[in-house]
Amino acid sequence: MSMITERPVSDSAGQPPVRTVTEVSATARRDVRAVVAAYVALTKPRIVELLLVTTVPAMMLADGGLPSLWLVAVVLVGGSLAAGAASVLNCYIDRDIDQLMRRTKRRPLPAHTVSPRSALVFGLVLAVISVALMAVTTNWLAAGLTLAAIAYYDLVYTLWLKRTTAANTFWGGACGAAPVLIGWAAVTGSLAPAAWGLFAVVFFWQMPHFYALAIKYKADYARAGIPMLPVVASVRRVNAEIILFSWLTLLSSLAVWPLGMSPIYGVTALVVGGIFVVEAHKLCRRAARGEAVKPMRLFHWSTTYLTILFAAVALDALL
Repeated sequence: MSMITERPVSDSAGQPPVRTVTEVSATARRDVRAVVAAYVALTKPRIVELLLVTTVPAMMLADGGLPSLWLVAVVLVGGSLAAGAASVLNCYIDRDIDQLMRRTKRRPLPAHTVSPRSALVFGLVLAVISVALMAVTTNWLAAGLTLAAIAYYDLVYTLWLKRTTAANTFWGGACGAAPVLIGWAAVTGSLAPAAWGLFAVVFFWQMPHFYALAIKYKADYARAGIPMLPVVASVRRVNAEIILFSWLTLLSSLAVWPLGMSPIYGVTALVVGGIFVVEAHKLCRRAARGEAVKPMRLFHWSTTYLTILFAAVALDALL
């Protein structure tokens, strides 16, 4: 033990102190943690979490109760890997514009924490594992929907729609709503009207949810040349779409009510959906008057709305 010193030593030439074994080990651990954190950041964990909020309740409704914990665990793991894969590949494709935006310039690729090649390999590996896991443990419909969601998000939305049309959020909305269908298909091997109803809720919800974010970061998107609706359209047009899709979200949620749901779900959908619509109108009214808007208020409430609504779906299925 006496051969390992904890004190830095200098050589006779006055070179910088040699690091001790303890210091080298601590640095190595920090480096490993930083690399792991960078790869996790590429998967955009917050988006993964939000997608899973809709998946499990959809599975419970499809089962009419609580599916086997094994199936739930498999779908959660497979869904997380699939969503993570789509996000990693999105970061790889968008690395050129991410470095131009304040909101995204600290991501691992613009920050040069992870190389583009490593990110591409990581994303493809996650995609293969997720689809294979779903195919082996659930059924081909769920696996096919998983593959389609990844491919559509990265090849159609990220690579094409996002950069070419202001309708990118609308046409890309199917990806965010896909977990509802995947979870339902994993339980039943088919898709019922209630599954499509919940899909419609999440699909329409994404427009006011993401338009609020795009308003907040309008300058960022403009700097990167991305034609998000608030960048290229008038305030009147943006307001009209926020209000339209907020109402469609509410109406879609109510349309699910007669498809085997109880008043527990129905009343919840009516109340939280009503608040969602009111918040959308408040934002648009302030924007129309030229007043300072608070788009993140609608953004955060929209997340709360979706969580509460699907919690009601789960509760309804259990009772």
